[in-house]
Amino acid sequence: MSLKSIVRELREMTDGIGSISRRRVDGKPWRGRGRARSHIAPDETPPESEPIEQGQWANLPPELLLDIIRRVEESETLWPARAVVVSCALVCRSWREVTKEIVKTPEQCGRLTFPISLKQPGSRESPIQCFIRRDAATCSYLLYYGLVPSETESDKLLLAAKKIRRATCTDFIISLVADDFSRTSSTYVGKLRSNFLGTKFTIFDSQPTCEVPIQPASRTLRRFHSRQVSPKLPASSYYKGTITYELNVLRTRGPRRMHCIMHSIPVSSIEEGGTAPTPTSFPENFDDRLSFSSASKGKEPFSDVSLATPSESPAIVHGSAEPLILKNKAPRWHEQLQCWCLNFRGRVTVASVKNFQLVAAVEPSHNISAEEQEKVILQFGKIGKDIFTMDYRYPLSAFQAFAICLSSFDTKPACE
Repeated sequence: MSLKSIVRELREMTDGIGSISRRRVDGKPWRGRGRARSHIAPDETPPESEPIEQGQWANLPPELLLDIIRRVEESETLWPARAVVVSCALVCRSWREVTKEIVKTPEQCGRLTFPISLKQPGSRESPIQCFIRRDAATCSYLLYYGLVPSETESDKLLLAAKKIRRATCTDFIISLVADDFSRTSSTYVGKLRSNFLGTKFTIFDSQPTCEVPIQPASRTLRRFHSRQVSPKLPASSYYKGTITYELNVLRTRGPRRMHCIMHSIPVSSIEEGGTAPTPTSFPENFDDRLSFSSASKGKEPFSDVSLATPSESPAIVHGSAEPLILKNKAPRWHEQLQCWCLNFRGRVTVASVKNFQLVAAVEPSHNISAEEQEKVILQFGKIGKDIFTMDYRYPLSAFQAFAICLSSFDTKPACE
């Protein structure tokens, strides 16, 4: 029997699991006064409910359950087969807790499992390889998990973004699904906003940086009426970083030049022994309503979550810690091709002004090796019409990397 069949059988057998309702039975006779003693009163004592038969999987020994889920997690390493791991977490609460205990973060295992993995730093050892599909007709951008697009339509959808032009700026609304980009939706992840010239972009997240106490809102949201937005919906924005493109009229200064200041990531994270903020849960409204295994089909993904209070006040990790700054890796001029070139290691095949590689920009005073400074943290490039690759690694998350790449799609008259 396959793993999927086992999980399907387990879920069917646990549908009948319930809790035994215990009600207090008052055995004392009803006593009234005067004529009331001759009256007949209705019996309000409910009959004792019969115990509901427990499914055999509800009493599975913890040691055996731990071993089963560990074997499933180790055997299913790639999507779509990895959806079996998510299915194990959907069986019941005890299975969910064990699955959360076994599944590691992308930094530790290099895998993406639950939606919260998109907010956690990537792997230290090797980049996590993804690709972006652009739909010019609808101004939407879909981020998939994998090397290149497949013909079987089994690609794993991670994030989706929609470009919205406004009078003074451009917004890229980022969501977990491809058919709902409302900021009042439970699938809202964050947004990217540009200035009028398209030279500066600001990254906003739907949840605050972990390990940062939530501050009172500095100003209230005025875009929505108080009756239109539920307090449980993530209608808040937390400032996470900025992306700046240098002025380059008519490309007189060569390729695009960009600087990314990641205010939510301290520069110490790339030092030896340093760590980057790693959130462990989404806001409360995601609980039991999302299923990550069905995101590519337009359904809502699954995640286990904890309570978070919305706020629009900026959140900067570790207080006044120096933020991580990323810059373009300098290309070289190819005399024969008469163009600027970078070594994308086969992941980029088409020349484009949008292609770039980002490395850390650090001062000599920091204890960071030369090898770490030359390591490409984010790589983005074109491989076909409306198809682009995106490879990211620690300390960036998939959400942060996607937001940076989205800035490359906006029109920049002053930069090219």
